[in-house]
Amino acid sequence: MFLKKRIWVVLMMHVALVGAMKKDAKIYVAGHTGLVGSALVRRLKNDGYHNIVMRTQSELDLCNQAAVNQFFQKEKPEYVFLAAAKVGGILANSQAPASFLYDNLAIELNVIHAAYQNGVKKLLFLGSSCIYPRNCPQPIKEDYLLSSELEQTNEAYAVAKIAGLKLCEAYNRQYGTRFISVMPTNLYGPHDNFDLNTSHVIPALIRKCIQAQKNGDPKITVWGTGTPYREFLYVDDLADACLFLMNEYDGTALINIGTGKDLTIAQLVHAIKKAVGYKGTIVFDTSKPDGTPRKLLSIEKLRSLGWNASTTLEQGLQQTIAWCQKEALFNEEQ
Repeated sequence: MFLKKRIWVVLMMHVALVGAMKKDAKIYVAGHTGLVGSALVRRLKNDGYHNIVMRTQSELDLCNQAAVNQFFQKEKPEYVFLAAAKVGGILANSQAPASFLYDNLAIELNVIHAAYQNGVKKLLFLGSSCIYPRNCPQPIKEDYLLSSELEQTNEAYAVAKIAGLKLCEAYNRQYGTRFISVMPTNLYGPHDNFDLNTSHVIPALIRKCIQAQKNGDPKITVWGTGTPYREFLYVDDLADACLFLMNEYDGTALINIGTGKDLTIAQLVHAIKKAVGYKGTIVFDTSKPDGTPRKLLSIEKLRSLGWNASTTLEQGLQQTIAWCQKEALFNEEQ
């Protein structure tokens, strides 16, 4: 009985020692140039964190184990946000499944193991809602993981992300680490990937509408039937949730992050049309795949901790389009 009590006291002391991040804590944001990583850096800086460690892909190849080990040994970050990943939409996933599986597995294995070896106080691993089975009951609870088959169009990416969160769980059990995994819903916002061959649905549709409006095109074509439902979260809201969980969440079970609301792809297209001001026609190419029929996350666990998204879809789209225009992303297109 005395031993159990002593173990409990030690564990509670460890939790207290981890606590919230101090403003001068050394924080490594892996993938800081991407959609999620850049939002995390914006939020950290806005909140007064000033000891942020960043490396571009050319400066640090996260698929290179020796390079990652050397980086962690030199920098000794106290906290890690693992936002680096090889990402893409249905087309990219279907064309390069081996690359999506290998690169994401390598990044996760290298960073998570180096974090353990170098005494990182807390790590937050970013997964994806595609880890859940294709035909999940809706909304999707965290408990539904691995309950049935995955969506085939992004299976390689999903398998890699499942491996990452299971790796965090395993290190927590075996080594007593404090690695947490979060599963965001579909994301969009500034610094997204707007390449039509590799992008997700919102950046692809924004680019198509802006380009069609500039060129006076009477119509744009959208993959699929327009009937699948999707949930979307503005990336700055995700950054807010991640910082909240890093500072406030003492558990280790995975947490969904979303808005709790979804809409059809057809409704989304019309919302983007309106935000851009495009007046043309939408044509749905029904010969193309739809992907998962519906993917709405249950966010009851996150809400019970005291967090809710604050940006509406309309606000997020307007801010994303304004960023595209400010950056003059598509000015050279005809």
